[in-house]
Amino acid sequence: MSSPNPNTADSSVVQAPPANNRRSFLLRLLAVVIVLAVIAWTVWYFLEGRWYESTDDAYVNGNIVQITPRIAGTVISIGADDGDLVKQGDVMVKLDKSDADVGLQSAAANLANTVRKVRGLYSTVTGAQAQVAVEKVALQKAQADYNRRRDLAKSGAISSEELSHALDALTAAQSALTTSEQQLQTNKVLVDDTIVASHPDVKAAAAQYRAAYLDDVRTVMVAPVTGYVAKRTVQVGQRVQPGAALMAVVPLHEVWIDANFKETQLTHMRIGQSVEISSDVYGSSVKYKGQVESLGVGTGSAFSLLPAQNATGNWIKIVQRIPVRVVFTDPTQFDKYPLRIGMSLDTVVNLHDQNGPALSQTPRTEARFSTDVYQQQLVNADQQIEQIIHANMAGQH
Repeated sequence: MSSPNPNTADSSVVQAPPANNRRSFLLRLLAVVIVLAVIAWTVWYFLEGRWYESTDDAYVNGNIVQITPRIAGTVISIGADDGDLVKQGDVMVKLDKSDADVGLQSAAANLANTVRKVRGLYSTVTGAQAQVAVEKVALQKAQADYNRRRDLAKSGAISSEELSHALDALTAAQSALTTSEQQLQTNKVLVDDTIVASHPDVKAAAAQYRAAYLDDVRTVMVAPVTGYVAKRTVQVGQRVQPGAALMAVVPLHEVWIDANFKETQLTHMRIGQSVEISSDVYGSSVKYKGQVESLGVGTGSAFSLLPAQNATGNWIKIVQRIPVRVVFTDPTQFDKYPLRIGMSLDTVVNLHDQNGPALSQTPRTEARFSTDVYQQQLVNADQQIEQIIHANMAGQH
C-alpha cells in the first residue's frame, strides 16, 4: 500500500481559502449595492419622488343622460340601440300621438273661441258708449222740456200736472243715463288697458294651448346631448309612464376621473396640479393628460349608505380615502383611445405646483352641463298662438 502524497494534502489546504474569499467578496459587493440602492432611492425620493402621489383606485366617471318620457303613452318607434352614436336632437323614441293631437286641436278651438268672445267684449264697450251718448241727448232734451214748461207754469200757461209729467221725464232720463254709464263702466273694466292678445281670458286660453302643444311634441323624445346609447330597456308597444328610464345617452368625450387617494396623500395636493393617467385597457404605453379639478369634501365612508359606526368597542383605525376629481385636458385623445364609464385607471399627481388652493375659492358662474334642445319648443308654440289669434281677429288689432 502506497503512502499518501504529502504534496496532495498540501494543495487541498492551499486551494480552500480562495473559495472563502470569493464568497466574502460577493457578500461585500451585495452589501455595497444595497447601500447604494438605498442611497439612490433616498436621494430620488427627497429630490423627486416625494413630489408625486399615485393611486390605482381610480375610475372613469361621466354624465349618464336618461331618456325619460314626460307624458304617458305607447311606444311606436325606437330610433337607437345600445352602442349607437346619436347627435343632439336625434329622435330616440316616439309615442303614439293620437290623444295628444286631439288635445291640441281642442286647445286651438278653445283659443279661437276665446279670442272671438273677447272681441265681443270690446264691441260691447263700443255699444255702451253709444248708448251713453244717446242717453245724454235724451237727458238734455228732457231738461230743456222741463225748463220750458217750468217757465210756462209760472205764467199759468200750462197746468201743474203737465209740469209734473215733464219732471218725471227728466228724472227718468237722468236714471237711464246713470244706468248706461254704470253699464259702460262695467264693460270697460273687462277690457281696460288690454288688447285682445293681452286679455286675461286669451292669455289663459293661450297657456292651455301651450300645455297641449308641449304634450304633443313630447310624444317624440330626442337626444339632449351628443353621445352613445346605453341601457336600452324600452320595447315597441310598451306603455310607458312619465319618468320611466327608457335608455341613456353617455357623452364619452366629456368624462372625468374619480381617483380615491389616501388621506395621507392629500397633504400637498392642490387644485390645478397636472396628472398623468394610464388605463388598464391600453397599458402604460398610452398616457392621458389631466389636472386636479377638485378635492372631495368628505371620505367615501362618510357619504356611504351605511356610515361606519366608530363609537364601538371594536374600533380599529383605518386610513380613509377621499375622492379627487381629475379632468382630462386633451379630449382629442379619446378619438383614438376612447374610455368607457367605470374603467380602471392609474393616476399620478405631480405635486410640484403648490400655487392652487385645496378648496375651490369661487362659485361656478356657468352651468357645468346643459342642453338647449328643448328651447325651441315654446318658441314654436308662441308662433302657433299668434297665428290663431290673428286668424280670428277679422282685421282688428
